[in-house]
Amino acid sequence: MTKPCIICVAITGSLPRKSDNPAVPVTISEQVESTHAAYEAGATICHAHVRDDDQNPTSDPERYLRLFDGVRAHCPDMVFQVSTGGRAAAGRDRGGMLAMRPDMASLSVGSNNFPGRVYENPPDLVDWLAAEMRRHQIKPEIEAFDLSHIFKAAEMNADGRIPGDIYIQFVMGVKNAMPVDRPAFDFFVQTTRRLMPGAEWCAAGIGRHQLTINDWSIAAGGHARTGLEDNIRLDRDTLAPSNAALVRRVAELCDRHGRPVATPAQTRAILGLRPAA
Repeated sequence: MTKPCIICVAITGSLPRKSDNPAVPVTISEQVESTHAAYEAGATICHAHVRDDDQNPTSDPERYLRLFDGVRAHCPDMVFQVSTGGRAAAGRDRGGMLAMRPDMASLSVGSNNFPGRVYENPPDLVDWLAAEMRRHQIKPEIEAFDLSHIFKAAEMNADGRIPGDIYIQFVMGVKNAMPVDRPAFDFFVQTTRRLMPGAEWCAAGIGRHQLTINDWSIAAGGHARTGLEDNIRLDRDTLAPSNAALVRRVAELCDRHGRPVATPAQTRAILGLRPAA
């Protein structure tokens, strides 16, 4: 298989700094530095969250813009993807940064359970976020935490709420949501191909499952997400020293499976994104 594999690095989550791994970047300057190192290691998409001065998650557009500008200065052709998840804000405030026109934005099209709460994505909010992404020419990355989310994405694609070819990510390993299960993974892939033949897809494994999902995805022709947002360890006994170390691990898997790591230009072509500014 010679299809290039896109590597997305989720540089930091929306939870407070994980004290057991100081490599997790929190401030804007830390995030820019970590993203630059991951870019040099082979990542071509930066999935970003930001925090306020007290390290609480926020959707503050000004902070996103500072991060966006910092990443652009060091990685001018990297794809910048913002999160519209629900930890940083509620309701339409979750999309407050979309007016800055990043290349991509995450979009969850349905609700599901998280470890200690319900991750709520009501239909009216999903439709509003999708409309804002269309208005600002932002490509959604559909985050599928459940099989029903794949069907919802196909419905929204068919009626034009999510135009063009879909990019969908299977998220597996979140406690109380979809577990890491090979038959389920294979069915997700088959269902996506059946409902949306032109779709590109990737997968994210949470915690100790990250490497497993990376391997399954690369071997099956998909793309891969890695990073300290999802997993802070190289193995059970070793903390990951950086986002770049996790990206290098994915690049090694690509080599093992005979797949080249996608360049920034290839990433934009595969996903149908506008050229880098």
